[in-house]
Amino acid sequence: MLYFENCIFNKIINLDPTLINIIALALLFIGLLGTFLPVLPGLLLSICGVLIFKFGTENDMPMIYVWIFVLLTIVSTVINYVIPAKTNKKYGGTRYGSIGSFVGTLLGLFFIPIPFGFLIGMLLGVFVGELLHDVSDTKKALNSMKGAFIGFIYGTGFNLMVGLAMFLVVGYYIFF
Repeated sequence: MLYFENCIFNKIINLDPTLINIIALALLFIGLLGTFLPVLPGLLLSICGVLIFKFGTENDMPMIYVWIFVLLTIVSTVINYVIPAKTNKKYGGTRYGSIGSFVGTLLGLFFIPIPFGFLIGMLLGVFVGELLHDVSDTKKALNSMKGAFIGFIYGTGFNLMVGLAMFLVVGYYIFF
């Protein structure tokens, strides 16, 4: 792949195109990990990788990909807020469960030192939050947990597909 003087990054700082490609792929990979690890801003890092690749090198990637990925990132942000609330509500969850989900995710992320500790923390947080709302209704708390898990799977699945699409498109234009 050729690197021309009219690229944006070359006007600001003189970087080797291979280094720009490595940075873009690293951001895309870390962003892909961030689609299911809440400590990383998944698709935000991925879209940064796409932008760095598109505007940092002379490449043949059409601009329509950038627009599609920006749009999908915005849709994903909306989905991440709407779907868990809708699925939690659909399965009988309350505000207590939603707060428990947030607190549990943070506690699980830092205090359950296993992969997906944040997910265990989120589910336990929903359960405990629902029990704080109504200690006698464990069935409702379990259903709320189910709804939170389904919402997590939907949102994560969508994010993972978008992040993987970004990674594959940029990888294609780097290597082929």
